[in-house]
Amino acid sequence: MASASLTFSSPTIPPRSHPLIATTPRRPILTRVAASISEKPVSATPSSSSKLPLRKIPGDYGLPFIGPIRDRLNYFYFEGRDEFFKSRIRQHRSTVFRVNMPPGPFLAPDPRVVALLDAASFPVLFDTSLVEKRDLFTGTFMPSTDLTGGFRILSYLDPSEPNHAPLKKLLFFLLSYRHQSIIPEFRRTFGSLFDTLETALAKKGKADFGEANDRAAFDFLARSLLDKDPVETKLGLDGPKLITKWLVFQVGPLLTLGLPNYLEDFLLHSFRLPPALVRADYNRLADFFRESAGPVLGEAERLGISREEAVHNILFATCFNAFGGMKILFPSLIKRVGRAGARLHGRLAQEIRSAVRANGGDVSMRAMEAMPLMKSVVYETLRIEPPVALQYGRAKRDLVVESHDARFEVRTGEMLFGYQPFATKDPKVFDRAEEFVAERFVGEAGEAMLRRVLWSNGPETAAPTTENKQCAGKDFVVLVARMLVVELFLRYDSFEIEVGSSALGSSVKMTSLKRATF
Repeated sequence: MASASLTFSSPTIPPRSHPLIATTPRRPILTRVAASISEKPVSATPSSSSKLPLRKIPGDYGLPFIGPIRDRLNYFYFEGRDEFFKSRIRQHRSTVFRVNMPPGPFLAPDPRVVALLDAASFPVLFDTSLVEKRDLFTGTFMPSTDLTGGFRILSYLDPSEPNHAPLKKLLFFLLSYRHQSIIPEFRRTFGSLFDTLETALAKKGKADFGEANDRAAFDFLARSLLDKDPVETKLGLDGPKLITKWLVFQVGPLLTLGLPNYLEDFLLHSFRLPPALVRADYNRLADFFRESAGPVLGEAERLGISREEAVHNILFATCFNAFGGMKILFPSLIKRVGRAGARLHGRLAQEIRSAVRANGGDVSMRAMEAMPLMKSVVYETLRIEPPVALQYGRAKRDLVVESHDARFEVRTGEMLFGYQPFATKDPKVFDRAEEFVAERFVGEAGEAMLRRVLWSNGPETAAPTTENKQCAGKDFVVLVARMLVVELFLRYDSFEIEVGSSALGSSVKMTSLKRATF
């Protein structure tokens, strides 16, 4: 999502009264970040005053061509992503080290990065005064602009580029101008999703959440943001299928699809899939947005953006950022809550139904604010399984990055890379860091830890602005994730699941849905 997304009309930050767009002032994150189990405030003390030892960055890149391919095979096949990083942390006795990141040859001209794998060093990636974000959305390679109508989309722009601010304002507008439709359209669309799951469950004994979720996610986004039902257009029911294929052509070099290892590595990680193979599909999606996004396109012209560039940015924000985020996050949320078991389900059902009754039977923003356990469950899922796990930034100047244990000098132009799950599951910051703890963010102490939730390409306590790269749809994503949990437990007392893996996130099948009894 993302990272992760969606933006507005005024030349400043959206108005404070708006229910979906946070307006917390931007909090600069300095090169030196002091993080510890005591959770002291982020330090603004200059690096020169640190008492941590200055250490040469460990690790190396190996021989040209051979080293990157060796690392790629280890990352995807011989070790797997998490063990790839863990083994090097053990080897170097450091959470900061040099390594090659996939895809490498022949897709990425320079796969060399400095990896930042703890909560102390990771936040430097958010500070756009220190790192550049130009063309780094997907890492060390960039998909062809033939996949995005010939335009470099907002996600690939650095905030210093002139188009960044107007495009991000446009996405704020996309989110805000129909905000009153979001909750009712979500309830309508995902209510139908659960009806579909119940029918499939009755017929087959299990129901695929992922397939139904894809259909519901795209319908919801089109109806709520554009006031258009895809079924009533030439796109029909094909939207999710077209988007999923298009997503694979963009991020395929970062995926595994289950093919024989060396064949898959040669086909998927060594060469670009030809954009021509999805051009007709993409054009169908673009036509849908040209015909459906009239008011948003009008706002784009007011902001000085051509209608055609706006079409492709709105498409990308809706289909890659929002749909792609829901495609990954929602199965993860169902998986985490499902595995937690009936006791948590009962607590959630009681809290959610009581809050809705106290609000006159309406599901509203106010009612959801009175559901601390539900909110914590959503944040805990985003902490333990962030939808966008990899972040990159290129050093704008010489700087010093700190881990918990040492300082490291980074030179101008070096690529910094962070694997977010290691930052948000840092045992020096979180107790029981690897466990899903449903109530982790409940209460004053729990809420204070939200600044360590980083899924949106920034702290949960910060806000997206035109000057940063934090997900424009940050609050939108949190809202719809909350809505999923609320809708689930308004209808059911408990549920059971089967979990598998897929190229994009988790595969989840519902095996039991127990209707609400109170």
